[in-house]
Amino acid sequence: MSENNPAEPTEKPAIPSWVNTVAALAIVWNLLGVVAFGGGLFITPEMLAELPQAEQDLHNATPGWAIGAFAVAVFGGLLGCITLLIKKAVALPILIISGVGILVQMFHAFFIVNSFAVFGPGGTIMPIMVIVIAIALIGLATKAKTQAWIT
Repeated sequence: MSENNPAEPTEKPAIPSWVNTVAALAIVWNLLGVVAFGGGLFITPEMLAELPQAEQDLHNATPGWAIGAFAVAVFGGLLGCITLLIKKAVALPILIISGVGILVQMFHAFFIVNSFAVFGPGGTIMPIMVIVIAIALIGLATKAKTQAWIT
């Protein structure tokens, strides 16, 4: 076949090894999120009673849609990173959906129930890290798709 024949198979560009490393670390990161989600979902009344009253009130005031957003965020992030690791382009929309879940969850936490008042400035470090990492993963998946590292 000639070089310009579109029927010829094209070589898929090699994905840099650092992408697999980042995806694997991101899977661990998202597994920690899944554990945190499970911890909040399955907290016993005894465990809840050990928290300061303000944290108990925050937990008890969390509506189903905010819990759902948390689930979308962590399970979407996990699935997105797994699909990124196995080189599937579906990683990008899944990570975007996860990012939306994060934003909805953070909107509830910081603008509806004002978790800043309960946890103080130190309580903003983890949410900021979550948002930054989510943006970075979406950026990585976008680059991987445009570079044809994932298909």
